[in-house]
Amino acid sequence: MSRNTVGTDAPPSGRAPRRPGYGQLLRTPGAWTFLLPGFAARQPFAMLTIGIVLLVRHTTGSYGSAGAVAAVTGVSMALFAPRSGRLADRFGQRAVLIPGVLIHTGSAAALTVLALADAPLWALFAAAVPTGASVPQIGPMVRARWAALLGAGSRPAAGTDSGTRSTGVSDASRASVASRASVASSRSSSSLASLLPTAAAFESVTDEFTFVIGPVLATALCTGAHPAAGLIAEAALTLVGGLLFAAQRGTQPRTARRGTGTPAEPHRSALSVPAVRVLAVAFLGIGSVFGGMQVSLTAFTEEMGTPGLSGVLYGIFAAGNMLAGIVYGAIAWKTGPRRRLMAGYSGLTLVASSLWSVHSVPLLAGLGLLVGLCIAPALITGYTLVESLVPASVRTEAFTWLTGAVALGQAAAVTAAGQLADAHGASAGFAVPLAGTVAALATLVLLRSRLAPKLPQRVAARGMSHRVPMAVD
Repeated sequence: MSRNTVGTDAPPSGRAPRRPGYGQLLRTPGAWTFLLPGFAARQPFAMLTIGIVLLVRHTTGSYGSAGAVAAVTGVSMALFAPRSGRLADRFGQRAVLIPGVLIHTGSAAALTVLALADAPLWALFAAAVPTGASVPQIGPMVRARWAALLGAGSRPAAGTDSGTRSTGVSDASRASVASRASVASSRSSSSLASLLPTAAAFESVTDEFTFVIGPVLATALCTGAHPAAGLIAEAALTLVGGLLFAAQRGTQPRTARRGTGTPAEPHRSALSVPAVRVLAVAFLGIGSVFGGMQVSLTAFTEEMGTPGLSGVLYGIFAAGNMLAGIVYGAIAWKTGPRRRLMAGYSGLTLVASSLWSVHSVPLLAGLGLLVGLCIAPALITGYTLVESLVPASVRTEAFTWLTGAVALGQAAAVTAAGQLADAHGASAGFAVPLAGTVAALATLVLLRSRLAPKLPQRVAARGMSHRVPMAVD
């Protein structure tokens, strides 16, 4: 008997396809092996800036000096993070993580000792450089693992390529089986790839959850135990979490030097992709919000006589970001990512422009929550665009450019907001997020065409070009 198998888009048993969601994402085989260590390893990053600010402010008595030391740390991280990402793409994440974690722990310890010893400002700057340069890029590495696991270009290093063996079966039968396997693999890859936006949202939620916990924890340690306790805890958690994440070798992406692309790809910089440059400017503006909020909230609560509330206010701000990320990832969006980025960034700019006029803690808490709600859509959409516009061989580097841009914007904002807070009061520091987001939004509007993905080539086949051909017995 002959059976004709025709290609179809409908799922088995006539059931409607399920919309990608967090449950399906977290059931992806191998995901939990890097999610839990990744969460533990990225937690200290949210404690670093506020830990430095509170320690140096205590030892020097100046927000300007504290902001300057934190800024040197941020600039150093921004400059070295892309290099770290590029090395991870070429040699593997583990090869970069282990020495980086050890250097960061030692540098943070040296910075703590120098600050407590009332060392001159230049000595604090000298210790801040390696502290920032060695910050482990856990977030970009986790995103690169998601992209590899879900089929956006490269596969995890633990995977093996299936070979062809001679089994005595006829060529026609082997061709039929291979064709069916190819169709099944194509459907599976398509299903996994549809989870990429959900993974981007999940990572944004995870990042912001760490920023809900981190500043509150660091502030509580610095104000309740010792001014250096926040930075000491950051160094210890980085050491333990970083080594645990580095031990998960099975899910790290294939390295570029193994021939995952053309011979020129391993030497290409992610910054050569126009979209990465535009998104880096947008993320600079987001960094100005993070940095301006951290210093200005601390100065504001000091002026109000409630210094312990600075971590709580920043936690509310980060909680808004986290909640928006949860909702954003659960929605099946019909509009394109570029349009969503423009809309989200416009909302962020509008809300951030009113921070400087607030003069009460409850009102600042509510407005901070709104700022957080507006940041998540911009961050998630930016990372989603990277997954679709950047080659797999430089994707970790691209993620680190964006992370570095946030750090650089945060560093500049910490410095500017600290100087403004010292000279004109806490409210003046909130002008920094306003300036940063306005400048970034103007860049996005002018260069939005750089964020459009290339349209795939279409092959006319009488309305059937979207279907997968299948074998006929």
